[in-house]
Amino acid sequence: MPRHCPAWQENCHICSRLFLAWASLSGCGPPEVEPEVLEAKARTEHAARQEKCPCPQEIKLEGADTMGVPNWEGRTTETENRVSSEPIVMATRKLNWYEFFAGGGMARLGLGSRWNCTFANEWCEKKAKAYRAYFGKSPELKVQDIRSLKTDDLPGQPDLVWASFPCQDLSLAGSGAGLRGERSGTFRPFWKLIDGLISQNRKPRLVVLENVAGTITSHKGNDFTTIIRTIAESGYGVGALVIDAVHFVPQSRPRLFIIAASSEEKVPIGLTSQNHSLLWHPRSLLKAYFDLPLSLRNNWIWWNLPEPRNLEVPGFSSLIEQEPLGVSWHSKEETQRLVALMSETNRKKLRFAESEATRRIGTIYKRTRPISKTPGAKRVQRAEIRFDDVSGCLRTPVGGSSRQVILVVDGKRLASRLLSPREAARLMGVPEDYPLPEKYNDAYHLFGDGVVVPVVSWLEKHLLRPLAGRRVLERVA
Repeated sequence: MPRHCPAWQENCHICSRLFLAWASLSGCGPPEVEPEVLEAKARTEHAARQEKCPCPQEIKLEGADTMGVPNWEGRTTETENRVSSEPIVMATRKLNWYEFFAGGGMARLGLGSRWNCTFANEWCEKKAKAYRAYFGKSPELKVQDIRSLKTDDLPGQPDLVWASFPCQDLSLAGSGAGLRGERSGTFRPFWKLIDGLISQNRKPRLVVLENVAGTITSHKGNDFTTIIRTIAESGYGVGALVIDAVHFVPQSRPRLFIIAASSEEKVPIGLTSQNHSLLWHPRSLLKAYFDLPLSLRNNWIWWNLPEPRNLEVPGFSSLIEQEPLGVSWHSKEETQRLVALMSETNRKKLRFAESEATRRIGTIYKRTRPISKTPGAKRVQRAEIRFDDVSGCLRTPVGGSSRQVILVVDGKRLASRLLSPREAARLMGVPEDYPLPEKYNDAYHLFGDGVVVPVVSWLEKHLLRPLAGRRVLERVA
């Protein structure tokens, strides 16, 4: 059937590229696209961009937007992601939205000034304090468990609802209960509020869920299917993207974004595609799509998000403070203990860095690894280092996770310390004037739990604002 036929565009979700993807996943076709290929592509793009970005010795970081994306205050509608023949009438008013699991307000930072946050929710008072420190008194912020909220607590009708719900509540390891079990975590009470809005004729036009990429495979994919089914049954078309923050900041941080649009407002075809994108739809997500029931695949949307090009992404080393606040340099003995924890592979990386004529800055995470590939082999702690000028993924310092360490190599001279709070904020794309929590762990927890600001900005510019900002959403066949 010709691709310009409306029936093809609206009903066919399995094009030739998807057949190839299915064949790869089932082992019946060409070699599969491994995640490492996508990571290598991202790293290559990152390296090309960071060459354009000066280091802190050449530019004062304080008060500057160093994250390599246009400031959200200065963006215009002329560069929206749309077909030129498909005019988009943008709303003159600000777009109203709710933010659940708000943390320090990083999604709010990314959405920018065109959006009016009419309701925000966060259960942790420490994070709420950081939120207020930047945004002011924030009467819209309700600090309480989401399970205690009622639909009547939510004002008006939002154009968008954003929820970065906790990842630890999604995967109930070993229980088999998934999201529909007794300990279903926070997604169920959150969606109960959405259904409550719908019953009161206040249906949000858009819903965005953000979480770790492991959501896709949690409970052998059952949790992901449950989320998609729950959203679809409430009258939404839904699709998902995996966006690695490395395209925008020097941090390897892949995250899942599930984006749902009300089925009552047809999505303009310029914002959708007939098939997947290798950059935004990795192998795990393609497999999850093909594992969905046919009815959910027919309801699926392949969102058309452009590739980030010509962005001046700084290298990790350019974000490092020369005189950090909140952390101290390790003693020589502490640094040598880190080196002693390295495997031979990681020591080779270190020796190569020592042999180079330039100063190198690496990042280290401590991980527990088996000493061999033999089943049941003893597990030991290892210090794993990288020198690609990209940070490892920020984590929260709880549940046994280690905190990220930087190692400065200048010939045979080594110096190490923890990542500073301001450096962690920079890796999340947070403005330099964002006040930092007083305690180190509070700051690290705040940013390790957050969403990368420039990633939200990219979504806002190319999907969310073109969708929610239309007075009338029309599908152009």
